[in-house]
Amino acid sequence: MTSTSPLPGLARFNGLEESAARAALLEACASPAWASRVLAARPYASADELYEAGDAATAELTAADLAEAMAGHPPIGRPKPGDPASAREQRGMAGASDRLRAQMLELNLAYQERFGHVFLICATGRTAEEMLDAVRERIGNPPEREREIVRRELGKINRIRLARLVEEDRDTP
Repeated sequence: MTSTSPLPGLARFNGLEESAARAALLEACASPAWASRVLAARPYASADELYEAGDAATAELTAADLAEAMAGHPPIGRPKPGDPASAREQRGMAGASDRLRAQMLELNLAYQERFGHVFLICATGRTAEEMLDAVRERIGNPPEREREIVRRELGKINRIRLARLVEEDRDTP
């Protein structure tokens, strides 16, 4: 269902000082270019409008911008210590066997060696086995194809994080 009136979190985001809004956006996506594009379109009339702006900003990222965005993501199986978003997004790895974790680490390193960046996948809702299968499948991709897959996966992650940003104020009694 499409929202036409501002959500409490969306209204809060729209009203943030520019530096605070930029910081919130950089937590969603580590690319300053992405954050600047999304920030420039404020205020947003609806969450859908914000998500569409995020999608458009993701589509416009250069190779250097994508590299900055990916640098903000820890390898699958090794969420950032003390980062609840990272742990939440990689929840599917929590119950993985030691063998699967070792395979994921090995493939993460091989992927990073091949492509020069972390294996990026929207891990939310995926099992450890699904993520392992995905890295196995994608490691053989040509770099151009993999870059487009990374862009799509980043867009999914950004949407989830934007949704959390505008919905996190929903703690009304």
